[in-house]
Amino acid sequence: MSERKHNLAHGNIYHVYNRGVEKRDVFSNNRDYLRFIKGLAAFNDSNLVFNFEKRFQDIFNGSHERKSLVDILAFCLMPNHYHLLLKQKAEHGITEFMRKLAGGYTNYFNLKNNRVGPLFQGKFKSVLIKQDSQFLYIPHYIHLNPLDLIYPNWRKNGINSNNKKQAINFLRKYEWSSYSDYAGSDNYGVVLNKNLIIERFAEDGYDKDFTDFIKDLDLGEISDILLE
Repeated sequence: MSERKHNLAHGNIYHVYNRGVEKRDVFSNNRDYLRFIKGLAAFNDSNLVFNFEKRFQDIFNGSHERKSLVDILAFCLMPNHYHLLLKQKAEHGITEFMRKLAGGYTNYFNLKNNRVGPLFQGKFKSVLIKQDSQFLYIPHYIHLNPLDLIYPNWRKNGINSNNKKQAINFLRKYEWSSYSDYAGSDNYGVVLNKNLIIERFAEDGYDKDFTDFIKDLDLGEISDILLE
């Protein structure tokens, strides 16, 4: 495997993503999505996880005090890939978190589907968020990903003005993304640390900024972060 172009440093923010090996689906039903999201909570802990379900329930009930490895700022799960926006809190925190997360989910998936071998395409990919303009757009990009399911060519052709309201409603209802929490729900409070994004979009609020962004969508503005 090739070495990373940068070290994952304490306090920095990274866009982390990966897809299924051979571009295969890694989430086939609600149970799979929920298992991965539970992993976002349970494995974000420098303590060892001996009983996955118990650890998640203890975190959910507030009876386990985690030593978090990362802050999870945003996420989106798609049938064959995932996107995470992470701030590293502990030394080697992202690497350790992703090792636990990918390993735990792969073990679950392989056991459920009677398969062996890697599930994801090598090591996770990471992009350092170096500029404020990147942090302005990367949460939007992550939360836009589900549009692939209803408008497969949106990255190339944009979104027709007649479809933008439908697009916003679809994204608000998409279950496997952190956008719903930034739009007013509290689905994933046990997973997310929303403070940085809320502070960054404090003037109008993240939801308004995101919906305005879709209404005025200019793919040229985000061409440098369209990674797929």
